[in-house]
Amino acid sequence: MSESMNKSYLEPTQTTGARFVKRGMAGNIVMLNMLRFRDVADYSAHPELAPATPISGATAFDLYIEHTLPHLRASGGDIVFLGDGGHLLIGPDEERWDKVMLVRQNSVASFLAFASHEAYLAGIGHRAAALEDARLLPLSERSFGG
Repeated sequence: MSESMNKSYLEPTQTTGARFVKRGMAGNIVMLNMLRFRDVADYSAHPELAPATPISGATAFDLYIEHTLPHLRASGGDIVFLGDGGHLLIGPDEERWDKVMLVRQNSVASFLAFASHEAYLAGIGHRAAALEDARLLPLSERSFGG
C-alpha cells in the first residue's frame, strides 16, 4: 500500500491553505471532494453533536450536508453534484472513495467566508465524525471555443 494510503487527510494545512489563496483563482471555483467514510461515526471530538445511538459515517455525513446546505447557499455556493463513488478506473487498485461531491462557489473570498462562518462551523463535527479520509481539489472554470 502506498504511503498516501496509510495517512488520512481531513483538513487543509497552513501550507495547503496558503497555496490555495496564492493561486489567485478568479471567478467561480468548483471544489472536487472525494470522501471515504468510517464504518461507525466517531463523535469523540464533538460529543455535543453525537446522536443517542451510534450511526454510520455515511449517515453522519448526511447530517453534515443537512446542516451545511443552507449556509453554503446563503454564501452564494451550492452542491452541483453528489454521487456514489467506488474503486478507481485509473489509479491504485486499493483506492476507493465512497462519495464524490462538486461544490460551486462564486469566488475564493466567498468560499473562505463560508468556511469560517460560525453557524457553519457549529455543525462541522458531523463531517469530522463521518470521514476516514478525504481529498479536496479546488478547480477553476475554464472556457474554450466551440
